[in-house]
Amino acid sequence: MRFPSTPTPISLSAVLGPKTSHHKHLTKPRETVEASPNRSGPPTRYATDDLYNMSVKSVNVGRLNAVTSIASTNNSEPETNQHGHLTLWQSIKKWRRVVLYCIGMTSAILMYGYDYVIVGTVSAMPSFQHDFGQQLNGKWILPSLWLGLWNFVSPGCSMIGSLIGGVFQDRYGRRASLALGSFLSAIGVAVCFVSNLSPDIHTRRIIFLAGKGFQGGAIGMVMTTSQTYMSEILPPNLRGPLLAFFPIFTLLGQLTGAAVIFACLNLANGYTICFASQWPFSALPLLMAFLIPESPTYLIRRNKNSQAHRAQLKLDPTGADPEDTLDTIRRNIEHERRLTNATYVDSFRGVNLRRTLIIMFSNSLPNIFGLTLLSKSSYFVQVVGMKANLSVIVLILGLVCGLIANIMSVWVLSRVGRRRLILSTLSLLSIIWTAMGIAGCWSGPVIPWYVDDSLVVVNTALTDCNRYTSMTLIAVVIVAGLGVWPASHVVGAETSALHLRSKAQAIGWFTAGANNSIFGFVLPYIFNPDKGNLKAKTGFVFAGLCALGLVIAFFLVPEMKGRTPAEIDRMFELRLPARQFRHWTNSASEGEKNGSARVENSAA
Repeated sequence: MRFPSTPTPISLSAVLGPKTSHHKHLTKPRETVEASPNRSGPPTRYATDDLYNMSVKSVNVGRLNAVTSIASTNNSEPETNQHGHLTLWQSIKKWRRVVLYCIGMTSAILMYGYDYVIVGTVSAMPSFQHDFGQQLNGKWILPSLWLGLWNFVSPGCSMIGSLIGGVFQDRYGRRASLALGSFLSAIGVAVCFVSNLSPDIHTRRIIFLAGKGFQGGAIGMVMTTSQTYMSEILPPNLRGPLLAFFPIFTLLGQLTGAAVIFACLNLANGYTICFASQWPFSALPLLMAFLIPESPTYLIRRNKNSQAHRAQLKLDPTGADPEDTLDTIRRNIEHERRLTNATYVDSFRGVNLRRTLIIMFSNSLPNIFGLTLLSKSSYFVQVVGMKANLSVIVLILGLVCGLIANIMSVWVLSRVGRRRLILSTLSLLSIIWTAMGIAGCWSGPVIPWYVDDSLVVVNTALTDCNRYTSMTLIAVVIVAGLGVWPASHVVGAETSALHLRSKAQAIGWFTAGANNSIFGFVLPYIFNPDKGNLKAKTGFVFAGLCALGLVIAFFLVPEMKGRTPAEIDRMFELRLPARQFRHWTNSASEGEKNGSARVENSAA
């Protein structure tokens, strides 16, 4: 049965709801042909199984009127989250396939966290210092120039990799981008692994620099793709809790890497073992690229409708109609396409400029609350005055506490809004950092009295406030892990328009790489004894950054918890202030509720 083409085909099954058991025997295979209003082709053919069931089943006039009313409302108002009443556990059970695929995608996050620690900490290993360093006063050291280049090149190249990944995944798909990034990461590991074979010290350093840069670019590509994919397949109920996987599995990867570094610390050529251990972490996301379904959003954008149907079928709960979700994706994408194109330049035009700035700010939040300093905590507490063996314990304890806090944040994000979490935890963090800075201004017995827990005898070694510094760093990890850290990933993933999502994520990770490079380079000049020598007074710096971030977040970051992509689009189009997002109501939600009531009454 053929009908004239219309700009927006409407699947009646999306309005009437799933078929009930008493007429399952009347269904026949689904057949659809979509026609774009912008090109010539065969006229649109609607879902024949829906029309077939309507033709053989008596449908009264009242129900048809309700269908028409609801369809008209959906064309003028954005779709709402129809499952907002579900609890976290109910949502996990309903979309268990999506949850499993997202758990598989955490292999890419593990690779990021593991490589971050291995590549960043290997310079502290005696065997590496012997092969790549030089002797000074009888001790092996790494030249400051090369150490600075090695610290800069990985996040610097990740900026380039994220931008390339944003373009590549839009052209060839999320799976292809994930596979290529993982493969390139394995090549980067191989370059680092053979960097010690050259007899010339300068050649060894250059090869290692090239390997770190190559691997950094690959990781930028993988992380951009992972966040894009997860944000596209997750329903609103699970978007916050499952995007909290990013800090969780980053910490888990770092904890694993720290354990490997500790085990190989005093082995001959132990750093080569650490490099080789990176290969399995590169292989896991490569394997997942062949197991996960392609993003339906990408397939719809490429007009691959039959493939999108099969991909959505793998993601949806059993018995759900994939066309319901695909129809919504089509409407959202077509609506966004009418407003703007999908280029990097368009991300900074019109209403998308505000959305891009929010994404850039959210990707800057980890550096604002002090994550860069926390990653150097073992060295930082040594500068403050702690012994080397205790500094390693502080590092591991901080990773464990941060991991526990971020796991708890999965539940917290399902109950508390992102904006509230960011504002409240930044406020608390500014107080904690200020307290550490004040403690760093004092010396003498008052400091041990302030920080001691009465179970340890006070001694003069505590007068440099190293104990309170370590306690502060752990407290920062816990507070940030419960709020601003995971919430920043959620905001960065859900803010962009669907057709600009890959480009927006690339810009976000580009910003994160730039921040990591800048903070990684500047921080030693702030707290190192040979430069700024602030030591524990570095807390004042991050207290000021947290206070500044609090003010910016108050005016910039909106509340998008539980909102559909269409609702988020509409609120940005209306240019609502960030404080008003939480109070905005979609009139379509009331229309849908009333329409559902009319359908039930007419059916009765």
